[in-house]
Amino acid sequence: MSTSSSALADSLAAARSRAASSTTHAPHGNFHIPSLDGMRAVAVSIVFLAHAGLGKVVPGGFGVTIFFFLSGFLITTLMRREYEASGQINLRHFYMRRMLRIWPAFYFVLFLGAAAGALGWLNRDVPQWQPLLAQALHVTNYYTLSVDGGAQNGAGMVVGSGVYWSLAVEEHFYLVFPLIFLALQRSKLDGRGRWWWLIGMCALGLAWRVALVLFMGADETRVNIGSDTRFDSLLFGCALAIHRNPALDRDLGYTSRQLLAGVLIGMALIGVALVLRDDFVRNTLRYTLLGVGLYPIFIAAILRPDWLPFRALNSAPARWLGGLSYAVYLVHDSLLYAANKHLPMLPPLARGAVALVASLLLAQFIFRCIERPFGRLRRRFA
Repeated sequence: MSTSSSALADSLAAARSRAASSTTHAPHGNFHIPSLDGMRAVAVSIVFLAHAGLGKVVPGGFGVTIFFFLSGFLITTLMRREYEASGQINLRHFYMRRMLRIWPAFYFVLFLGAAAGALGWLNRDVPQWQPLLAQALHVTNYYTLSVDGGAQNGAGMVVGSGVYWSLAVEEHFYLVFPLIFLALQRSKLDGRGRWWWLIGMCALGLAWRVALVLFMGADETRVNIGSDTRFDSLLFGCALAIHRNPALDRDLGYTSRQLLAGVLIGMALIGVALVLRDDFVRNTLRYTLLGVGLYPIFIAAILRPDWLPFRALNSAPARWLGGLSYAVYLVHDSLLYAANKHLPMLPPLARGAVALVASLLLAQFIFRCIERPFGRLRRRFA
């Protein structure tokens, strides 16, 4: 895994050169960051396995946290590129890109699931209009908390659509974060100062969870799916993007030993966060430990995609799955439910395999027929 300092310097210089030469005047164009598609593939695989019946050994929530961190890092990186190129952020274009990225597949899968439920294919009554409206308005998480004691996929929701809570968290976050980003950029703070502001906001997120649990009796579901309690999972990624960004900033000065030590420390923190069983710690400190643990892992994965553990993240299968990850995330739980309903004669592993194949096929259709065409439209706002 180790390499000489000169080799590391050469690798970083080449990466910077490629980044600098790609779409200087189009910050949201063909800008590629190593390992991110692979990270998406890892995240969606974790979520799928957890929902497929391995939730006791595979931490599905950790997969969502990876998505949050990655989303915060990528979007803040793109906003930095835009601001450094033009001195401003076009908020109208930002929100148009966001809508064109998320909404077409989102609404297609939501109403496809509602139709399947109405026809009895998912073994549910006709989905009720109240939860359907809540999901269409991107408040799935708070609607879920308001009914059935916070039981996901309850109260007339489209079966398998409980995962929409995480999309609601992201939509709420990106309503306000561009304004925070602009305020920080226009302040007299340098990069380190902006970084400290975001880290301070992460600390406030931890303090708010502690207050909810200690003084307001918040349970695990309330803490896990509330936008107000999970915003720091995105902010850790934003903090990495705003200062000493491994995809943008030059001369970071990390040695191979430092990067390796960071990866090991990050893995240890994530392991501690996942194995702790104390309810108070799990509902408060766990999300902070995961955010801190992912930080050095993302740095190393981006700077050293040639390292053996990260080569898989940049392989063709990982990039392919990463490209389909959003669509797979949207459809997989409904298809797992359908497989369990219609194929009870098969063993659980076989039902999971059928649902996986069906998820990939439907995701490929969504990618080609919905995401790709709207992606071309989205580039008009780059």
